Amino acid sequence: MQTATASYKLIKKIKDEKFDEEKLQQYVLLIQLGVRDFQVAVLDSGEGRLIFFEDYVLGDLSSHAGLLSLLQTLFEAHEILTAGFWKEVRISVKNNKVIQVPASLFVESASEEYLRFNAQFNPETEKVLSCKNVASDAVSIFAFQKDMFEWLNNLYAHTKVQYLHQSACLIEGVLAYARGKNAEPLYVYVDRFKLHIISAKEGKLVYYNQFPIKQFSDYVKYIMLVMKALNMNQQTSQVVLWGYIGKNSPHYNEFYKYIRNVAFGDRPRHLKFGYMFDEIQDHHFFDLYSMDLVTTA
Repeated sequence: MQTATASYKLIKKIKDEKFDEEKLQQYVLLIQLGVRDFQVAVLDSGEGRLIFFEDYVLGDLSSHAGLLSLLQTLFEAHEILTAGFWKEVRISVKNNKVIQVPASLFVESASEEYLRFNAQFNPETEKVLSCKNVASDAVSIFAFQKDMFEWLNNLYAHTKVQYLHQSACLIEGVLAYARGKNAEPLYVYVDRFKLHIISAKEGKLVYYNQFPIKQFSDYVKYIMLVMKALNMNQQTSQVVLWGYIGKNSPHYNEFYKYIRNVAFGDRPRHLKFGYMFDEIQDHHFFDLYSMDLVTTA
């Protein structure tokens, strides 16, 4: 599927045979918003089963207004996105305007001051939101465009809407994945145009950061820098990898030249997937799959 102006493109769609449009009030709608991509999924929370999924790549837009207009066009043309009566709608924001604060230090009225330590934002056009990382006992504070926030709230005015940040989803997903494991690898999520690196020890978050990617060599550079900072050995320390990198791709083969002990991560264990999801490699979309592990602060 592609618009006449080639402004967005549907890369992958999966619709489980269990999906029933008459039961939307029993389902959780998951939306993940990036500048260059967009994902939507539907979770049957009663069964803990993902029953609908789509991945879109968005055109290279020159302004936020253009992005908002494009998303509005996409939503209006979509079979389920404008439906208003969901059990819950969870929206994950993908940007670098975020900071994690220990829950014991979090004061909601000081959210803007916390965020200024780590990001520049415009209070006139951006709203500061937060969500809770239960496993890491922290709060993720992040900025989101006010006009997009208001549009989505109006669209889903008759249901509960929760706003999350991609980093919070990845952190909660990693800590759940690491639970009960003795190994302490470096966890890496390769996103489109971005890299996320996480370290955990004894069930606690040790390190999180995200890095902009302009060329493939940046992935290796940042991973090696973090491994050095954490006193990890690039030849022997294990790296668990999720994201947009194929198991037999030239990029992976190049990656393996520098970091030898690499294993691809699995899907989160708390979700069920029908056979239709066999079309998607297990290490893809870990951030989206982990959205229901995060709560609002």
